[in-house]
Amino acid sequence: MTTTTGATAPTVVSGTTDLPKSSSSNSLGSTTGSTLAGNFQTFLTLLTTQLQNQNPLDPLDTNQFTQQLVQFAGVEQQLKTNDALSQLVTLQQTTQATQALGFVGKTALVDGTTATMTNSSATWHLNVPTDSTVDITVANASGQTVFTGKYTAGAGTDVPFTWNGMGNDGTQWPDGKYTISATGKDVANNNVGIAAQVQGVVSSVDLTQSPPLLTIDGASYTLSQVKSIIATSSN
Repeated sequence: MTTTTGATAPTVVSGTTDLPKSSSSNSLGSTTGSTLAGNFQTFLTLLTTQLQNQNPLDPLDTNQFTQQLVQFAGVEQQLKTNDALSQLVTLQQTTQATQALGFVGKTALVDGTTATMTNSSATWHLNVPTDSTVDITVANASGQTVFTGKYTAGAGTDVPFTWNGMGNDGTQWPDGKYTISATGKDVANNNVGIAAQVQGVVSSVDLTQSPPLLTIDGASYTLSQVKSIIATSSN
């Protein structure tokens, strides 16, 4: 229920009469709560006044008042719930930012097939669901196949594969980005899906994004994409 401003207050003839609508609309926000509270108090004042001055031969319809009272209470509760959810979202974003900052400088393992070879060494981590014979293909940044190999791998969620940059023809390929492709067959010669993960140092965190983005080896990842943190040995 809303009120209008002016020299003369609108006349309410019964509990079923709708009050004139305000010419302006309010959006849900910090001012809506205070507006609602003010309208609620006005509604209670009108309700009390009308009940005190009702015609005994033609009493007001209290059901309408009850319904409006329930509606006011429901809207007020919804606004409070929205405020609480906003606070929870803000708290969650702050927690994510704090967690993300803690990853800077650490080596993280994320889903991906492209790794950077440094000092003639590139490492991938394979997810092999069952004992398999694995065919591995490595391609350079131009898509050219530079290495192929067949290996026997036991089941595991973190089976490392390190390539020394040596091609099948004996060529030593330069450092840079290389992409792996792995397929497998189990002991019954059935195809086995093999997922790859790459590792890299978290160089920076973009806190302007929600959720925050971690920069790992030049690519951006969310916290949920980080599978694990790899401990580094200290001298």
